[in-house]
Amino acid sequence: MNTAPSTADPLDVRPSPLALLLLGREADAASERGVDCPGDLPSPSDPDLVARARAAKEQLGDRVFVLGHHYQRDEVIQFADVTGDSFKLARDAAARPDAEYIVFCGVHFMAESADILTTDDQRVILPDLAAGCSMADMATAEQVAEAWDVLTEAGVAATTVPVSYMNSSADIKAFTGRHGGTICTSSNAERALRWAFEQGEKVLFLPDQHLGRNTAVRDLGMSLEDCVVYNPHKPGGGLTADQLRDARMILWRGHCSVHGRFSLESVEDVRARVPGVNVLVHPECRHEVVAAADYVGSTEYIIKTLEAAPAGSKWAIGTELNLVRRLANRYAAEGKEIVFLDRTVCFCSTMNRIDLPHLVWTLEALAAGRTVNRITVDPETEKYAKAALEQMLALP
Repeated sequence: MNTAPSTADPLDVRPSPLALLLLGREADAASERGVDCPGDLPSPSDPDLVARARAAKEQLGDRVFVLGHHYQRDEVIQFADVTGDSFKLARDAAARPDAEYIVFCGVHFMAESADILTTDDQRVILPDLAAGCSMADMATAEQVAEAWDVLTEAGVAATTVPVSYMNSSADIKAFTGRHGGTICTSSNAERALRWAFEQGEKVLFLPDQHLGRNTAVRDLGMSLEDCVVYNPHKPGGGLTADQLRDARMILWRGHCSVHGRFSLESVEDVRARVPGVNVLVHPECRHEVVAAADYVGSTEYIIKTLEAAPAGSKWAIGTELNLVRRLANRYAAEGKEIVFLDRTVCFCSTMNRIDLPHLVWTLEALAAGRTVNRITVDPETEKYAKAALEQMLALP
């Protein structure tokens, strides 16, 4: 890519490598983001996009099964055969073995999970390969392998059980499977941790420190002192051997860029602005936000809670904005006031890469017999990642 200064660039400002990754203009095979989407996309101003998507989907018929994550734009969700969170969608895909193409309108790690759980004959497609996950990027296979060496040197690896959040790469899921651990979702994190502590004395929780801490303290009754944070960018994770030996929860220094931005000030501000408001947040939020909220739960929990809420009730929701807006519109007629917890607009930027032009491009390519943006997990990684996922399914 030519980054030489031009007359339109008087300050000689050049995009950084990270900026290029975020823009999808460079590739990083070890990353959840930053891969070019080949081919020419339809213009987003094309007035026929909806009709084109509908026509291509109808042409494909039962050969295609479109999955839409809750955080997707409405323009994409309208073409989803099913909607849900990441693991629900992967299981929905596995339940449709006759579908030749699984078009996953989500992010990269979700498509990987779908590929692991579907048959070899099915092709999992991600409409934009640059749709990654910043949280998943915060734990690479090399970093986690090094962390395990640190735990081994401290003499605690043998009694440590890895528990990895669904929002992780296939490599991290495979690491978890190799070391006898399990995957969890925000819905079953408590069950996963209780199971893990029956197997060992400690848990290495990857990659979201907030979900791990909130589950340990809120649900298992641990103290904040029972938790330490392993920073992969510091020697030894920034922890001493004694700290590792004393800890029960070893939390990876990762977080969700959306949920991590909600603050205690956000909660206090919305309570002042909306008298009588109920604050409902996702457990990926910071501990002080979760502690100050009235209700805490997964995306599915948030949806069900608002569905069951009485008319006239007021809610401030701490999760991704696309979903909050959709729920606010859905229940406005019932007199439910639903607002976003923060004053600042906060979409999941990588999830929003899956837009209508990318979906149209994907469906039209498949209808023309061209497989694009296929997501595949190599057999060795799939073997151990599937073992960890199956352990999750077997949780008591």
